[in-house]
Amino acid sequence: MKVAVQCESALLQRSLELFLQGNLSSLKQCDLVIRDKKIMDSYHTLYIANGEESDIKKPFSRSQLYLTLENFYKKISGIQSIQAFEDEGAAETPTKDFRLLEERIEQLTQEYKNSIMHVVKAFYE
Repeated sequence: MKVAVQCESALLQRSLELFLQGNLSSLKQCDLVIRDKKIMDSYHTLYIANGEESDIKKPFSRSQLYLTLENFYKKISGIQSIQAFEDEGAAETPTKDFRLLEERIEQLTQEYKNSIMHVVKAFYE
């Protein structure tokens, strides 16, 4: 997904650029545009503001931004399943596969169980 950012607020512009570092694009090559001012043009635009009419309400977190972008991109492209931010870390991506985490938790649980059983057996012997 290619995203362009056009904000009048320099702070908001820079924050969005940092959040979307790997997905930034020019206005001519983007899939969608994030703006803090309503502009009617041919681009698919997400509007950020404090009001009810906004697509993303301020203040927002990085994960809220990613979820909103992913949902908006799905809506405009008709794609049911996308990996929009696959380069982001597991903490950043809410739809990340947790298989490795589950395996690690299972391993630690088994080690803990074995340790307890060893202590119990040593106590009664």
